[in-house]
Amino acid sequence: MCRSLRCEHKPIIGLAGGIGAGKSVVAGILAKLGAGVIDSDAIGRRLMSEPTVVEVLRSWWGDSIVDAEGGIDRRRIGDIVFADSAQRARLEHLLHPRIVRERELLIERFLADPVVRAVVLDSPLLFETGLDRRCDVVWFVEAERETRTRRVATARSWTPEELRRREKLQKPLDFKRARADCTIVNNSSVDDLRSQVVRLLSLALQETPRAEV
Repeated sequence: MCRSLRCEHKPIIGLAGGIGAGKSVVAGILAKLGAGVIDSDAIGRRLMSEPTVVEVLRSWWGDSIVDAEGGIDRRRIGDIVFADSAQRARLEHLLHPRIVRERELLIERFLADPVVRAVVLDSPLLFETGLDRRCDVVWFVEAERETRTRRVATARSWTPEELRRREKLQKPLDFKRARADCTIVNNSSVDDLRSQVVRLLSLALQETPRAEV
């Protein structure tokens, strides 16, 4: 379902949903449909590999957060920050301004690029950071808990307890669903998911998607 929306310019679409709901899959479909996708997690991962950031993190948490190749051990970082809210806030304070600057540069670049049909913000903290206010429309990607639990167990080796622990650090799903303009249900096939995305993108663009996509 989707509330009425009309974008008079190239739309900025925000993606929200529970962990394991399939936001990245939706973002991938949108990229194939001609959207410019900005993945905040990917930006954060890239920033954590920058030498200046690595040195700051080592000064905080020691050499245990560096892997054998000299890069950041993100699993170890995750263990630290998800067990201690003060350490998580410390990391966010370091990375967030950098992520914002890079994201804004990408938004402006995509908006100016005539080939890009829409801009997509894929951020796990879309509402928590107020990034939803940057969007013309927000899509909520929904999947049953059993489905999400199975997905994160396969993709990330998380237990159900780990999923619950991480979700407690985000806004409740009911809050995200209520604040979103559209809901995409991702409990079925990729083809079904793609059909929903094509339809909603068409609404956002107020035109029929290109025949070749």
